This record gives sequence, structure tokens and C-alpha cells, in this order.
Amino acid sequence: MHKYALNISLLAILIVSSCKTSAPPPPVITETPALIEIGNQKFSLDEYQESYNRNKFASDSSRELTPQEYVTLYTDQKIKVLQAKQEGKDTTLDYREEVNSYREQLAKNHLVDKDLVENLVNEAYNRLKQEVRASHILIPVTEDAAPADTLEAYRAAVTLRGRLEEGSDFGDMAARFSKDPAASRTKGDLGYFTAFQIVYPLETAAYNLPAGKISQPVRTRSGYHIIKVTDKRTSRGTVQVAHIMVQLDTAGTQAQKESAKARIDEAYTQLQNGADWDLVVENFSDDRQSRRNGGLLPVFGTGQMAPEIEEAAFGLNKINAFSKPVLTMYGWHILKLIEKKNLEPLSEMAPALRKKVITDSRGKVLELANIKRLRDKYAVEEFADQWNAVSVLGDSTILTGKWDYIRPVSTDWSQSIIFRIEQNTYDALSFLDYVKRKQHPKPKDASPAVVFRRYYSDYLAESLSEYEKEHLEESNPEFRSLMTEIREGVLLSQIMEENVWQRSLSDSAGQVNYYERFKDKYKFPERAMGTIISAKDTQTVNSIRRTLEQSPYKLERKSREILFPVNKTEISNEQLEALTDVYIVMEKNPDYIVEIAGYRSPEETEMASAARIRNVINYLNGRNIPLLRIIEKDYGSFRQSAEPERNRRVGFQFYSQSRKDVEKVYNSEMPDAVMIRDGYFTQDNPLLSKMKWQAGVQTFKDNNMFFWADIRKIEPARPKTFMEARGSVINDYQKELEKQWVSRLQEKFPVKVNAAELEKIKR
Repeated sequence: MHKYALNISLLAILIVSSCKTSAPPPPVITETPALIEIGNQKFSLDEYQESYNRNKFASDSSRELTPQEYVTLYTDQKIKVLQAKQEGKDTTLDYREEVNSYREQLAKNHLVDKDLVENLVNEAYNRLKQEVRASHILIPVTEDAAPADTLEAYRAAVTLRGRLEEGSDFGDMAARFSKDPAASRTKGDLGYFTAFQIVYPLETAAYNLPAGKISQPVRTRSGYHIIKVTDKRTSRGTVQVAHIMVQLDTAGTQAQKESAKARIDEAYTQLQNGADWDLVVENFSDDRQSRRNGGLLPVFGTGQMAPEIEEAAFGLNKINAFSKPVLTMYGWHILKLIEKKNLEPLSEMAPALRKKVITDSRGKVLELANIKRLRDKYAVEEFADQWNAVSVLGDSTILTGKWDYIRPVSTDWSQSIIFRIEQNTYDALSFLDYVKRKQHPKPKDASPAVVFRRYYSDYLAESLSEYEKEHLEESNPEFRSLMTEIREGVLLSQIMEENVWQRSLSDSAGQVNYYERFKDKYKFPERAMGTIISAKDTQTVNSIRRTLEQSPYKLERKSREILFPVNKTEISNEQLEALTDVYIVMEKNPDYIVEIAGYRSPEETEMASAARIRNVINYLNGRNIPLLRIIEKDYGSFRQSAEPERNRRVGFQFYSQSRKDVEKVYNSEMPDAVMIRDGYFTQDNPLLSKMKWQAGVQTFKDNNMFFWADIRKIEPARPKTFMEARGSVINDYQKELEKQWVSRLQEKFPVKVNAAELEKIKR
């Protein structure tokens, strides 16, 4: 209570006690005058200031509205919202569902520890400046192992580390004791890596260790690791190369190996003698996907390609220089340098890094920090006796993912409270149902008790998150303000749809009438019709041109092949994952067509490849991918692969009817690397600034980008027909309808503005 108010109250008590015939005068309450009155609704200066701060660039992103100019926008919006509420639109199911949908999305952004995310972003960026080479030894123990098993694995790791500190060779010890499947071949060597390329705990240990040092045991989901850092170097950035590849099966005959070596040597000799790179790629490269694009490979950095490719690529220092033949597990390669780039500034990389730190193994750090924050923020009370009673239900079936609880007649789990968050109680039955929904198979060496307890911890953490989400408006003024804006925005959308947008679309007579009244507004300037393509090199431009020559356009995009056992044609659960990826691509890209190619080995029945194709098509068709979007190719036992298991495969190649899809695929590795524009262009279009205003094919270079343009014709200026102008006419007609409607609402809800209060608004 305010000190002044408290004194008045005490004085009143004293007076009443001493003299019953007189009473104190009532306290004077000063009411803050309203800034704006609309009908019987009042809006304060603070409300207006908050809305003005968010929307003062609403009319023109380059110019800030003054507080006085914003009044019209503000009052018009409030009038429409008041009308919508008067009509009861804020009570409908559609309104509640839409607001809840927006609330769900907004809440996610307010439930993330943004400061911690930024710290992880900065840490990751600083690590990207350096590359680390390290080796590791893995002592496996599952994440949910019994404490005794975990302790045993930890002690084994400590003992092993002791032997290493005494001088045992790390590589020999890794080959003998590490349970990493590759350890016998690599002796534990992980090669060079940088941020995001190994799990976060290992990455952190490696970056914190000096070269030559051995770590304490590091815990991950796989077990305990001992790490030795062997080298650190400055980041080499990223590189892009094109390659010629002569495929070689490592298990091939000596004759096959000699033949492959002879082919790559012939390609190298031709390049040394001045042969055109694209022509040599076309004649020699076995990499069909990159061959169509001059052998171009995606941009990569350390740890993303075969080590031999990386070393050769980063060893090239001059653009268009090519390497000597390089042997990898895939075959022989010749590399040509296209581009080298240093690490980009943090300001450019930050958005992508934010996504990465949330989605990679660093997400566990964010999750644990969030749980701690919520436990500190809210009163949480856990009931050990009730948990002990329910925990015995976690038997060994929990490891199979088929667990179910048996409810004894004497126990009503809905009445057993296992924890409380503030005033909300959470019963055991809700937890048991949660486990049934969330359970999935666990490793055989996991402990049922530990698994069951982990589900409890997850349930408590999710309940805390849900509690905070439900109470965000109470604790977060920014979120409360945003939700007010969302609610009003949904009402505005609904009432505008009814009174303006739908009317303008359905009133064809009104559209024509408006067009006739203002026909002089709607004209085409002189225009060029054609296609413009741009890319960072002429090879890519030419590749795009070839792709666009035939529709549907063949995309530089495939999906994982499905490999079948001998004479097997049915889709297994493992293969469903790859098929689901194909379905998702088709679902997200409505203009895509997929070519499904089936193969069989010579010893299989003749119908094997056709049956495989049919089963794949049935799956996609069953998920509503129409047959019109599927092309079948049955290659039978033709086109045999050097890898025998690939002779029993179904492969996928995507096509599209849309040039935008072609552009999107080319830009998937490097945003804005390629541009494809088709249609009409005006003379003020920046794309045409370097071109002659005439029909024909033109090429030019601008800002390190290569452009190819095919201008098919130049059209003179002319008036637009109604159908050509219809989009603009509807837009202008909407503005007229809205103006008329708002004018009527202003009569219903008169507006009063307190000019003196308005002067207090800060810009």
C-alpha cells in the first residue's frame, strides 16, 4: 500500500474510534485522461505509444510516421475491431483456433533462452576459425545403463587413460580396445574436424585440450570417450571444385584397376595438352550427376569430403588450376578449382548458426538450462512416496517399447499425485499414459528402472514447459502485447474478408465499372519478353540452359536408393525411411514428377525389378501421390553396377514443370548462386541495365555473375485490357470499398483525440 494511502487509513480509524459523529473526507483519486476515445471505449497514452513504436513504419518502410500521422491508422483499426467484437466474431470456434495456432508459434520463440543461444553461436563461430585433429577410444555404455554398469565403464576408461599417460601408444590401444567400428582401421583417428561435425561433448573436449594432451573420460550417449588432440590449425575456409571421376571398385580385378588408371591418365594428359575441361568431363567422368554440370561439386569445408579430395582441393591455389589424379575409395579423380572462400563474418553466418545450435547436440545444453531456469522460476514439489509406489511398474518390457501398466483394483493412479507445479497437480495416471505414448525400444543393456526414471524426468520437464507456455501472458509483457495484437489482427482479417476482400472479388460488375471510370491508370509500358539466367560461372549457365530445353525439367536432385536382398521385392521397415523421404519431397513440391527406376541382377527372376517398382508406386499412390506425377523405368538387368548390391535397387530422379524449382535446386547449396527469370521485363528493370534494348541472345558479366539473356521480342506500350488489369483493379476497388465502409463505421463509433496528451508521445 502507498505510504500516503496507509496514513489516510490509519487517520480514519483513529477519528472513528474517538468520535463517531464525523468522517474523514474521501481520498482524491486522479484519473489519467484518455488519449483517444472511440465510442464508449478509451485508449491510454501507453497503449498508443506501444502500438506506435511497433507500427510507425507501417505505411512506408523508409519513412517514419509522426505520432499525429499514425492516429488515423490506429483509430481505423480499432473501429474495425470494435465492430467485429460487436458482431461476436471473437466468440467463434474459427477465431479461437486461429488465435491458438498463432499463440503456439509465438510461444516457441519466448521459451528459448536467447542469451544462451547467442553464447553458443559465438562459441561455435570462434571454433569454426580453427580445425582440430584428434583420435578417440570408445568404452561403450548405453545412456540408460544401470549405475553399476555405468560406473564399471567409467573405471575402465580411467584405467585405460592411466596406461596412455604411462606411455602406451594411443593408436595401438584404440585398435585393441575401442568399440568404435572403424577403430581397427583408423586406430581411433577422427581426422580434422571443426564445429558441428562431432557430438558437442567431444567437440568441447577437443577444443579445450592442447595438442598432444589426453582428456579425462568424456560422456556421450554412446559411452565414455578418451580423446587425444594431435594437431590444431587455422580454418582453411571452404572450397568448390569440379571433378572428373573414373570409378574403381576396390575389390576389382587387377585388370580393372589398370584400366581405370589408364583412363584417368588419358584424361589428365588431354587436360595438360589444352583440351576443354567440359569436353573431358563429358568423355571420361563416371559421376553422372556432376557430369551434366561440368563436374561441379557442392561447396565443402574440412571434414565433409574424402580426406584425399580435401587435401587436393585445398592444395589448389589458382582458379581453374587442376590437380594430378587422386585416388580415393570411390576411384580416381582430377579436381579443378572453382572458388576458395575464407570464413564468412559472424553477422552473415549468425542466422544459420542459431538454427544449428538449437538442432544439433548442443540442444541438450539448452534443454538442461531451460529445465533449471523453470525449476528456479516456479515452485515444484515432488512426492517421493507416490513415486516409489508407481516406479515398480517400470518392468523389463519398457526396453521393448511394448510396455503397458496393470492397474491393480486397490490402486487408483488418478488419485496419486506425483508432483505439483505451483497450484497445479500432476497424477500418476497421466504420467503412465505419457510413458505409453512416448516409449520406444531401448538398447538391451539399458536398465528398466533408469529408463522409467528418465521418462519421469522428461514428463516433469515437459509439464514445466507447458505450465510456462500457459502462463506466458502473466509473466511476459512483450508476449502479452503481441497476443493482443494477434487477437486484433485475426478479428481484422475476418471482418475485412467479409466487408471488403470477398465483396471486391465477387462483385464483377463493380470491378468493370471501376475499370471503366479509371481506365487511363492501367497501361503497359514498352516491354521485352524473354528469359534471363545468371550464375557464378558460364558452365552453370550453360547447364541450366540445357536443363530448360526440355520440359519437364530434369533436376539436379535425387533421393536415396533402396537396395533389395536377392529376389526380394517387398518394402521393409528399413526401406520405408528412404521412401518416406521421397514422399515428403513430392508432398512439399507440387510441381515435381519422380522417375522410379528399377533394376535386378542377372540371377534374379525377370519380374523382380518390375515388382520392386510396383511396390514403391503403390506406397506413394497410397499416400496420395497421383500416378500422373510418377514415371516408371524398368531397366531389368541392364546397366550393371560395379557394386553388386546396387544391381538390386530402385533409384529416384526428380523432374519438375516449374523453372522456379530448377532455380531452387541450384540454390540449395549456396543461396542466390543462380537466378532464372522468364516473362516480361520493363526498361527500368535492373537486370536489363547492361543489355541492349533489342531482340536476340546477349551475354555479359556483372558483379562476378555471368548473365545469359534471350529476348524473344520487344512489345510497344499499350493500354491493358480489363482481364490484364484485373488484379490491380481489384486492389484499387478494395481500397474504395474500405474507405466507404470505414466512413460508415466512423459515424457509428465517433473518435475523440486528446491533442494535449498526443503531444506527449515520443518518436
